[in-house]
Amino acid sequence: MSNFTKRENDILELCLRITNADKPSEAVESFIDIMESVTYSEVIWVVEELVRQNIPMEKLKTGINKFLNLFYNTLNKANIAVPKEKSFLYYLTQNNNELDAILKSTKPLLRDVNRDSENHELKAQLINKFEKLSQYDYQYIIKENILFPLLEKKWENYRCLQVMWSFHDDIRRNLKTILEILRKELLDIEEFNSTTGSIFFDMYAIKFREEKILFPFILETISEAELDTMLNESLSFKWAFIKPDINMDDIEESNELIQNGLVNLEIGELNPKQIQLMLNHLPVDITFVDENNKVKYFSSPEKRIFPRSKAIIGREVKNCHPPESVHVVEKIVEAFRNGEKDKASFWIKMKGEYILIQYFAVRDEKNNYKGVLEVSQEISEIKALKGERRLLDW
Repeated sequence: MSNFTKRENDILELCLRITNADKPSEAVESFIDIMESVTYSEVIWVVEELVRQNIPMEKLKTGINKFLNLFYNTLNKANIAVPKEKSFLYYLTQNNNELDAILKSTKPLLRDVNRDSENHELKAQLINKFEKLSQYDYQYIIKENILFPLLEKKWENYRCLQVMWSFHDDIRRNLKTILEILRKELLDIEEFNSTTGSIFFDMYAIKFREEKILFPFILETISEAELDTMLNESLSFKWAFIKPDINMDDIEESNELIQNGLVNLEIGELNPKQIQLMLNHLPVDITFVDENNKVKYFSSPEKRIFPRSKAIIGREVKNCHPPESVHVVEKIVEAFRNGEKDKASFWIKMKGEYILIQYFAVRDEKNNYKGVLEVSQEISEIKALKGERRLLDW
C-alpha cells in the first residue's frame, strides 16, 4: 500500500477489513470520516485494488455488498451529473426506472403468497411479474457487450466491471430458479422467500451502483461522441423495456471502406492479410459470385472439398458447371435475384465423405441483390455428435 496516499490506504484498509471480517466494527469506528466522504471514483478504485488481490469472487462480492451498504447514504446524497436526455445512459436509466416500478408492484404479491401459498392465481401473477423481470437481462447484455468493452479500453481501473458481470449472472440464475419454484405444484415458501430476497437485493444493488457510481464516472471520463457511438450500436440490440427513440436512417456512418490500410467491416476493422487468413482458416469452401454472375472470390482452406483455380476469377458462373447441372444453378441465382428465396441447401456423399453445400443470397442494407455465396463443408463429424461436451477435451 506504500505507493498510495494516506486516504487511499485508509479506504483500502477499511474495505479489506470488512471483506475479510477482520474486526469490521472497529474498522468502521476508525474510518468513520471515510464512510462519510467516500466518492464514486474512489469506490471504483478500491474495487480495482481488491480484485487485483485475487480475493475469491464470492467472498469479494459479499465484502462489496457490506462496505457499499456502509457507503450508501454518502453516495446517495452526493451531487452527481445527470445523463443528457435521449443519451445512451439516459435510456439505461429509463429502463432502471421501469425495473423499479415492476419490483415495487411485485412486493404486495410476495406478502400475499406468504399468507396463501396454495393460491394458484397469485402464483400465476408472480410468474408474470418474474417473467417481466427476466426481460431485464437485455439491459445486462447491452452493458456487457457495448458498455463494458469500451470502458475496458478507456479505464485503467476497469475490473469493477468483472464483479458487476458476476452479479448479473447471479440475478440470471435466481430469476430462472424462481420461475422453476413457482411452476411446481407445491410452493416451497422458504426457498421462494430466500430466492426472491436475493433477486430484489441484487437488482436494486446493481441499479444503485449504476446510477450512483458507474454512470457518474462514465460522464466524467467518457466523451459524448463515444456515448453516442454506443447508443447507435445499441439500436441493433433488444432493449428490456424502453427502446431508444431514434431512427436508424438518421445515423450517419462513414462511407470510407478503407482507411489507414484497414478495411471497415462495420463491426471492427482488419487489414487485408488478416481477412485473407481468417477466411482461409474457416473449415469450409467459400465461393462468391457477384450480381453480374461473375466469380469474384474463393477461399483456400487447408483441405478443399471442390477443386478451384485462379483461372475461374471473372468467369461466368454458368460456365463453372457441367451442362447437366447448370440449369439448377441458374434457377437458384434467379430465385435469389428476384427475392423469392434466400437460401438453398444440398447434401451429397462423395469419396467416403458427407458434404453439405449451401447457397446464400447476398443483399445490401437496402435489400438489393449483390450476389451468391456458396459454402461447402464436410459434415461427417458434425453428424456424429451426440450429447454435450462442456469441458475442454483435446
